[in-house]
Amino acid sequence: MSLIEGLIEVGGLTVRYGGRTALDAVSFSVPEGAVYALLGRNGAGKSSLVRCLLGAQRPAAGTARLLGRDSWRERAPVLRDVGVVSEEPDAPPAMTVRQIARFCSRLYPRWDAAGLEERLRRFGVPSDVPFGRLSKGQRGQVALSLALAPVPRLVILDDPTLGLDPLARRAVFEELIVDLADRGTTVFLTSHDLAGVEGIADHVGVLREGRLVLDEDLESVKQRFRRIRFPAAAGESGALPGLDELAPVAVASRNWGVEAVVTRWNEERTAPRGAEVSALTLEEIFLAVVDPAAGERP
Repeated sequence: MSLIEGLIEVGGLTVRYGGRTALDAVSFSVPEGAVYALLGRNGAGKSSLVRCLLGAQRPAAGTARLLGRDSWRERAPVLRDVGVVSEEPDAPPAMTVRQIARFCSRLYPRWDAAGLEERLRRFGVPSDVPFGRLSKGQRGQVALSLALAPVPRLVILDDPTLGLDPLARRAVFEELIVDLADRGTTVFLTSHDLAGVEGIADHVGVLREGRLVLDEDLESVKQRFRRIRFPAAAGESGALPGLDELAPVAVASRNWGVEAVVTRWNEERTAPRGAEVSALTLEEIFLAVVDPAAGERP
């Protein structure tokens, strides 16, 4: 995919803090209408990348472009069409939700006041309560409602469900699904809630120590990753039949045999004799990608 085709275009993005490289020549593109989930362990570089996307940090090299504009050089016009939910939603604690909404409405050329009120109603968040008196989950729901109210072409969410209880997390993802269905909004999010991400994302990227090690359509990722369990007898000769050609990323010995996670499976293949093949969740795939040395090859 050409970089010029995306609402988000990242090319060779590099961020350094002193002698430490937080992002190392990262490139990817997010097309209009997509839901792109960027995953990574703490310290992998996700927050640095989000800051570059929002024009809050100047990269050491490379570019970050939103809606065809350079985020660093044209931050103000870019953000008029971008909704943002930060990791820690923040607003003047003494202002009520209604007062915050009235203030924000003056900053955007389009503002869906009725849609905002409807979202707050679905979330069960009162409009006349000061922001500082809301629960953490309610503050996150207000932040999402405010981010969607300007009818943005693109929404960027930096771990929007961090620290929320299961019900609040589900409400956030359900609201995103509603907005995606109604408007086809493009979404870029980072998250530790992989189960929630799996329900809405159509593309996934994985950062490992500042490098983008996976950037692919989610369905194709789930189709080519498999867990294969070989019985103990299969590895008695020291070699496991057909394993190398499947490009394993993690292999571990168990008391019943050997378990491997492979990355080159397809539906035309047949399981090695005596082996059991099963699909993986996004969380299991993520763990295999970010920690390929988790298993020790026999």
